[in-house]
Amino acid sequence: MIVKDFLGCVGWTALVLLAAVSVPIAGPFISMLTPVPFLYYGTKRGLSGGLTLAAVTVFVISLAARFFGQPQLILFVIEFSALGLALSEIFRRRYSLGYTLSNGTACMLVMGISCLFFIGIARQMGPFEVVQAYLKSNLNGALHMYEQMGLEKEKALEIQAYGKAIINTISKVYPSLLVVGSGFVVWINVLLGRRILRLAGLEYPVFENTDRWQAPEILVWGLIAAGFSLFFPLGSVKLIAINGLIVLMTVYLFQGISILLFFLNKYHVPPWIRGAIYLLLFFQQVFLLFVALAGVFDQWIDFRKIHKKFDSD
Repeated sequence: MIVKDFLGCVGWTALVLLAAVSVPIAGPFISMLTPVPFLYYGTKRGLSGGLTLAAVTVFVISLAARFFGQPQLILFVIEFSALGLALSEIFRRRYSLGYTLSNGTACMLVMGISCLFFIGIARQMGPFEVVQAYLKSNLNGALHMYEQMGLEKEKALEIQAYGKAIINTISKVYPSLLVVGSGFVVWINVLLGRRILRLAGLEYPVFENTDRWQAPEILVWGLIAAGFSLFFPLGSVKLIAINGLIVLMTVYLFQGISILLFFLNKYHVPPWIRGAIYLLLFFQQVFLLFVALAGVFDQWIDFRKIHKKFDSD
């Protein structure tokens, strides 16, 4: 049984990483599922057994990554294996959905920032300088490819200028993008991990109705404070405010999606219409803004009449 679990964990992780590297467009999305095998075996074998399986898997994947010339996968699998084991422990403690996502996101942020520091020390750079260098290398690689395809020099310079502007913008909001991206990865693995554990007959947390989830009311004051801080003349204050707004609006986006799900369930909307609505949100990001604003104003309007129900109780 132990050997079977070793082979299962290594094989499962290797298949996910192979698909992430080889599939052109969907590769980055597939790579987000790397914590799932560690979550599964951490739940099945317990913390000590999960740590043993994770150590063997990381060792085998590291050898394979060096052999195939993909050394960047080493830190990647270390980070995501730790996230999978952390989620298995969080699941075991039966936290609510909000605490599960927030604790999982905190764990991933710690691991991600630690990896950035480790890479920065090796390259004698700061963590955010590592990110800037990575973005610049991708931009230079894209420009080199366009030049080989016969792109005119003027257009190449124009693309380079746009690329530098994008890099400058990403560098300013990277802290919030790191938080949002970590939360999204945790959310995907929580949803998929619960389903796999249920199908496997293992214990999994039962959350409250997700269509009634709402952010803590105190967060709205942080949103208001961040909004007013944009009018401060200090650039550092504006930078903190922008990053805070991105993170908080993402939280209220999830509350808006919860509101949307509530009404879809209430009126028994068929699956094909639900799928069309989700695709519309994915491809037309302007609707995501309206959903996030619905999450913000839900604090006062109470679209689902949840507060009224609590008050009457």
